[in-house]
Amino acid sequence: MSAVLRHFLSVPPSMRILFLTHSFNSLAQRLYADLAADGHTLSVEFDIADPVTEEAVALFRPDLVLAPFLKRPVPVAVWQAVPCLIVHPGIVGDRGPSALDWAIQEGAEEWGVTVLQAEAELDGGPVWASATFAMRPAAKSSLYRREVTEAASRAVRQAIARFQSGSFVPARPGNDAPGRERPLLRQAERAIDWQRDGSAAVLAKIRAADGFPGVMSELCGVPCRLFDAHPEGDPAAYGWNANNHADFAGRALARRHGVVLVGTRDGAVWIGHARRGAGGLPCAQAAEREEGGDIRERLKLPASLAIPEALALPEAPLPSVWKVATPTWQDIAYEEAGAVGFLHFDFYNGAMGPDQCRRLTEALRFAAGRPTRVIVLLGGAEFWSNGIHLNLIEAADSPADASWAAINAMDDLAEALLTCTSHLTVAALQGNVGAGGAFLARAADRVWVRDGVIANPHYKNMGNLYGSEFWTYLLPPRVGAEGARRILAHRLPMSAGEAVACGFYDAVLAGDHAAFRVDVARRAAELAENGEGDGYVAALAAKAARRAADEAAKPLAAYRAEELAEMRRNFYGFDPSYHVARYHFVTKTPHSWTPRHLARHREPEAATSLPASPAFSELPA
Repeated sequence: MSAVLRHFLSVPPSMRILFLTHSFNSLAQRLYADLAADGHTLSVEFDIADPVTEEAVALFRPDLVLAPFLKRPVPVAVWQAVPCLIVHPGIVGDRGPSALDWAIQEGAEEWGVTVLQAEAELDGGPVWASATFAMRPAAKSSLYRREVTEAASRAVRQAIARFQSGSFVPARPGNDAPGRERPLLRQAERAIDWQRDGSAAVLAKIRAADGFPGVMSELCGVPCRLFDAHPEGDPAAYGWNANNHADFAGRALARRHGVVLVGTRDGAVWIGHARRGAGGLPCAQAAEREEGGDIRERLKLPASLAIPEALALPEAPLPSVWKVATPTWQDIAYEEAGAVGFLHFDFYNGAMGPDQCRRLTEALRFAAGRPTRVIVLLGGAEFWSNGIHLNLIEAADSPADASWAAINAMDDLAEALLTCTSHLTVAALQGNVGAGGAFLARAADRVWVRDGVIANPHYKNMGNLYGSEFWTYLLPPRVGAEGARRILAHRLPMSAGEAVACGFYDAVLAGDHAAFRVDVARRAAELAENGEGDGYVAALAAKAARRAADEAAKPLAAYRAEELAEMRRNFYGFDPSYHVARYHFVTKTPHSWTPRHLARHREPEAATSLPASPAFSELPA
């Protein structure tokens, strides 16, 4: 009897599941939180080399290996000994490394996630579960973090339930399967022909390459990779002329807060980010040019920072912070409904540079001057905030000085939120939140979290960074000193339910994005009317009294000074760990080992504390 078959006959209700993944990305974190909540014992191993993976399996002795994000096949010795489930971001029958890219670029109306068993044929194993979703016009990274992640959560849980039942027999896709094998989507297929491609085609191509690898093109005559594209509904306002569109196609027309507007055959699109580089050079030459040299040519940056030539373009600011009705690029937008003001801030990957923090602080003060009662800070759909912008810091002439400017701008924003006594404030987290962003949200009076959001309220993964954003003031009163220590030391993803259960946040709302926004609007309107039940005026007075009492006991300035003294040591002190960790993070240095807080099977006590699983006589020594 094979080792894998024996697993099917002796699967416990709570299993040991080893995550084998290229990195602990947002999908891996969500599945980790889901399966931990389901009661499974979990450990993580980064896919570094076959012998390392085989060692991890021998140490942890899992009932199941789950691979949420891989870039190469599972080692044969592993999948032959232990059932290995692969999470593939494609419909049943789809095979290949560019599944979601092809779906976006070709305009698929429906896509999905398939959970299949690892075998010799890549993506060709039997299917344990699948889930589909309607596509929307969005970047690959956005679809991945929303629709793909939600579908994967459903499919993985279904696959595990079927695995545990012992009665389900997975089947290989038949000839009638909707998907097919597709090759790697290469730059030749991604290439933009500015004279022939309209705005819709340009958007689709850049969206299909968002995150990685980007689309090789030019911006202001400079070879680069393009990312983060947005439509413009009124290109004529920026000089585009339909009667002479050939002169405008591919030409940079204007800029706005680092984003560049580029003409197309039938309009214009905003390019949010670019990576200056070798353009269409052969791979060997491109790699040689990138080795060493200017670090800014290895980073994805706001377009006009990556391509300084764009700074010669005319600035095209919006007239105000009010949400614009026609499609355009607007990273901070304000709107109202009755007595509630809604402040949106959709920053790429949730990263906040000093300019973004300053503009958001100004927008918050604008909202606080309006004749409303409640301000809801909605962040973006994928991220609320992930704290300071590490790519901008790495690209600076002095990363230490840039870090100092960034954390002070974040603290200014947090202080403006904490001292807003004219309104009740709500942080409504529809997207993930991490590092300083997790504590910035806590500066609001209420924090409402969409079910499915993942929080990472800690700093230590970034070289033992101490952190600021007034966490020493905000956290202990809610969770206690020991609770604060545990949260900061935890270093693992926290589900919305966990964040509320421990007292860090206040309420979990609907998981569907549209339903969440409706629920937030309803609750905010009730808060504007009734406060905490004693009426709005009483709630606002109680808030002001608490703030005054806290300030009398210990001023906010004292908390800030203590935190920043620690941060100054992180930035300017002898220990370089923050700068080293930041460099590896932003340059995406391949992992050479799995951090111990993830790889629990590598802790000294793991070998004696975990019972054996029946298949391991089959695993080669």
